[in-house]
Amino acid sequence: MDFSGTWKVYSEENLEEFLKVIAPEIIVKMRKDVKPVMVIEQNGMDFTCTMKTPFCTRVNHFSIGKESEICSLDGRKLKCTVREENGKLICETNKFTSVREIQGDEMIETFLFPSRKLFQFKMSEIALSSRFYRVDLNKALFWIRKHAD
Repeated sequence: MDFSGTWKVYSEENLEEFLKVIAPEIIVKMRKDVKPVMVIEQNGMDFTCTMKTPFCTRVNHFSIGKESEICSLDGRKLKCTVREENGKLICETNKFTSVREIQGDEMIETFLFPSRKLFQFKMSEIALSSRFYRVDLNKALFWIRKHAD
């Protein structure tokens, strides 16, 4: 599956709830009104993913099957290993798991933050699901017309 391209977020489910668990309050406030752009460069098993927002740009490099260090939006460094399964990219860290896949003209990225005990309260699993469309002038115009209300 070819993930290469420039992708723009158009929909996010559970963003604020997800961020409250994994990010400082300032990130929650800034990020909830921002629709990031992701640029993915794929060269065989090697990937460069650049996440762009008005506040920052984060670049992560990884290779399928090899441990890598990635940087979260708030600047924390995390170890991860990305694997490919049935056309999906699955990234596992000690904090969360993300699954990225292409369905039709969209890329869907789901972050799963496992359940855990926080003080005396048990938190259930929290998921963030983001939907992207590929930014290509002709495809973007077609997508906008197709999804316009």
